[in-house]
Amino acid sequence: MSLTSIIAIYFIVWWLMFFLLLPWGNRSHTEAGEEIVPGTMAEAPARPRLWLKALIAAVLAAFVLLGVNAVVVSDLTFDDLPFPNPLDHTVDTR
Repeated sequence: MSLTSIIAIYFIVWWLMFFLLLPWGNRSHTEAGEEIVPGTMAEAPARPRLWLKALIAAVLAAFVLLGVNAVVVSDLTFDDLPFPNPLDHTVDTR
């Protein structure tokens, strides 16, 4: 794979992982027992820990990218997968 492809796939996978991780571990101000500052919603996360989630997304995206790169380098095709080919299916028309 070219460097441009690797960067593009990593960026897309990182965004996906980051958005999947955003709701994990969030506690609202009321759940955390903290005072609600006037002008903020009570359901807003008390400590969203975005840097930690971005770092975890980076590590997960690197592992996914390694898997994608392994599949691309191995020259696997859909014909190598053990699924039945719908084009080989014959229909009995009695």
